Amino acid sequence: MGSINQAEDTLEASFKFGSSFLTPRSRSEPLRTFLFGYPIAHSLAPLLHSTLFQGVSLPWTYTLHETQDASEFLPALRQPGVVGCAVTMPYKVAMMSSVDEVTEEGRMIGAINTVFLRKARDGSTRYIGTNTDCVGVCEAFLQNFPDLPRRAHGRSALVIGGGGACRAAIYALWKWLGASRIYMVNRLESEVIAIMQWFEAAGFGGDLVHVSTMEQAAALETPVLVVGTVPDFPPKDAGEVLARGIINMFLARQDKGCILEMCYHPKPRTEFFDLGEKAGWKMVYGTEAMIWQGVAQQTLWAEIPLDRFKLDKVHKVISDALQTAGC
Repeated sequence: MGSINQAEDTLEASFKFGSSFLTPRSRSEPLRTFLFGYPIAHSLAPLLHSTLFQGVSLPWTYTLHETQDASEFLPALRQPGVVGCAVTMPYKVAMMSSVDEVTEEGRMIGAINTVFLRKARDGSTRYIGTNTDCVGVCEAFLQNFPDLPRRAHGRSALVIGGGGACRAAIYALWKWLGASRIYMVNRLESEVIAIMQWFEAAGFGGDLVHVSTMEQAAALETPVLVVGTVPDFPPKDAGEVLARGIINMFLARQDKGCILEMCYHPKPRTEFFDLGEKAGWKMVYGTEAMIWQGVAQQTLWAEIPLDRFKLDKVHKVISDALQTAGC
């Protein structure tokens, strides 16, 4: 099971790839990080990271590198003064082959969202790819409900959806939150099968179960932890309607758990969030996972203990930004 500081555990584990890249002067120099992806013009990441940097008195910057040309990645990463970067769609899978090594998280999930730097024994720079989206899922649960590992250990969990966020959620639930069995509910069976095959090939040690009928759901144990990873749209086609029916069956059970609704755009309070809350489940906003995956990135780049980050301010800044945007 994970600790209450999975972000710090991630930092400690990072040094098996090499020693610190930073020098005694690094924290007073205007070093740089960036987000590589397309389209990213409306990303909240620059606001998140600039606030985190300010909170720990680092004169570092985080900018957007918006491009449809994947060949720009390595030249941007290797520029002087760059201490790491974030990677988003459509490059999370493609850039795995551009780095020197990939962590277990990145390998198991099949995508990276972060590159950090470490020094090899010969003094050369090593570029390491990892995935902190899974850390975001873990910490979103643990920081809001610290008793969850005790209750969730050896129990079932549920992931809704079939995309990249689904893979990160599955990894976090299995690796750190103690789920012994993870149900998957999605509108398309083909996406579920692809994910199950991926994890099997990657050496996944958990038990993935595709829940595809109401009858099957009725016979299953109630999940303690639920992660929603789909956009905030009402169900329309037959697959979406069936998936919502299965989800509602679990939500209506007397035994209630905790739900992390990953979707926070265009607003954090989604239709699914309201359904879970009305059914009596404990709810966690998707902005929590977004913030914590960013904190994990910063611990890898700046090598700063978690307790130094001013997270109350970060939560307020992100909340205010969403309200200003009309969310």
